[in-house]
Amino acid sequence: MTAIDRWIHHWADHRPTHPAVWFEGGATTYFQLSSAIHDMAHLLHARSVAAGDRVAFCGLNRVEQISLLFACARLGAVLVPLNNRLSVAEHRFQIEDCSPVLALVTDGFGPQLASAAPDLPVVDLDDDPPPTAPVQAPSVGEGGDRVLLVYTSGTTGSPKGAVHSQSSLLHTVLNGVAHQDLVADDRVLTSLPLFHVGGLNIQTLPALYVGASVLLQRRFDPDETLAIVRDHRPTQSLVVPATLQALLEHPGFASTDISCLRGLNSGSSVVPEHLIRAVVDRGVPVGQVYGATETGPTAVVLRYEDCADHIGSCGKPALHTELRVVDADGHDIVGDAAGVLLVRGPNLFVEYWNRPSETAAAFVDGWYNTGDIGRRDAEGYVFIEDRERDMLISGGENVYPAEVENTLINHPAVAEVAVIGRSDPTWGEIPVAVIVPAAGAEAPTVEELRSWCSDRLARYKQPREVVLTRSLPRTALGKVTKHVLRAELHLD
Repeated sequence: MTAIDRWIHHWADHRPTHPAVWFEGGATTYFQLSSAIHDMAHLLHARSVAAGDRVAFCGLNRVEQISLLFACARLGAVLVPLNNRLSVAEHRFQIEDCSPVLALVTDGFGPQLASAAPDLPVVDLDDDPPPTAPVQAPSVGEGGDRVLLVYTSGTTGSPKGAVHSQSSLLHTVLNGVAHQDLVADDRVLTSLPLFHVGGLNIQTLPALYVGASVLLQRRFDPDETLAIVRDHRPTQSLVVPATLQALLEHPGFASTDISCLRGLNSGSSVVPEHLIRAVVDRGVPVGQVYGATETGPTAVVLRYEDCADHIGSCGKPALHTELRVVDADGHDIVGDAAGVLLVRGPNLFVEYWNRPSETAAAFVDGWYNTGDIGRRDAEGYVFIEDRERDMLISGGENVYPAEVENTLINHPAVAEVAVIGRSDPTWGEIPVAVIVPAAGAEAPTVEELRSWCSDRLARYKQPREVVLTRSLPRTALGKVTKHVLRAELHLD
């Protein structure tokens, strides 16, 4: 029995009839989830999946993805959850990069993967669910085996696969349990996608670790979310600014009794204060989780009881994570001046897949460089000031300008391009393309550029606005000075 496989096995023994996952009107008990993991492991074993092999998954939130993760852990295989919002070209890159031996799909994503990787064997779990397996279990891997590979783009625009071991997954789960005081009687509502470490690791896996119940939505839908709150009375949930705003603007929110919620957690980006106060005014505190794919993500946390007095802070280091604030020379900053945030702990990723030099560059003497600028006040609460890197966050999704720029620069009407973020009340930030048109070409419209990106980039990465300019501000070495560009456009 592997390290994380023990969680479900334990509760299948001790709370066999307790609901592990509720999904669209039906409950999967811990005994049934344990059996589903066993069946899924046999499906993989029958397809010759062995320790170290990668197994891709593409679909919406489903119980099958949860059982697949634990089945991979049992075999020592590595789950690669693919972002179902990506284009065929983006999926092709990731599949070619990590070379999975098998892909599993649900919700009609088979043709997408067939286009991305025609030679990759694909099992559609909606058409071919795992059969009931014999009692004898297949061979298992070791607890330290790699188990999860999640892609996150780098500032160069080249996606990287961040690899987590069973140990790092366990410790980010323990961070989440401690942060939220999760217990077996909790019911957590999961509406964020499980292909992100946030949707998977902040509440969903921690709830299963303590024997609680997960109320799983196939995808976020405010009507369904409020119905689940009304009918199933979750005790905690996780939101990003875009989903929280959608709930607050829903006509049924004001009349929905949310007193069942001990708290809402939030992540992916700083939540605007007015959104937090709208929930706090209803008697529900809003916690925070700060981190990255590389950190699990749970690295810095704001507990519910600290919410009211520390709005704007992402909290303090999580149970198994240390944090430093350093200056440009790598020296620790004394006081509350801003600096680069470094974190260290057993919850950190193991490596970037097949990128040893980039893995080494991500660490400073064993500390992971988040690339974010922050400060710590006299009480130890952390505030994010800015991002050292150019990444922006739109609707809870990371958007890396270099990746978008690399796509737009190939448009025949674009001579030069820089992508920056603009604050947006709905999405948090939106990508803005600042374009120098090609000589003799008609200036491209935002509709034309989005059409150009349609089969190259996910929709959330495509520019929402276009600004035309005669030139881009640059350093002596030719690098675009985006802080100058933001100031010129009054986007600071």
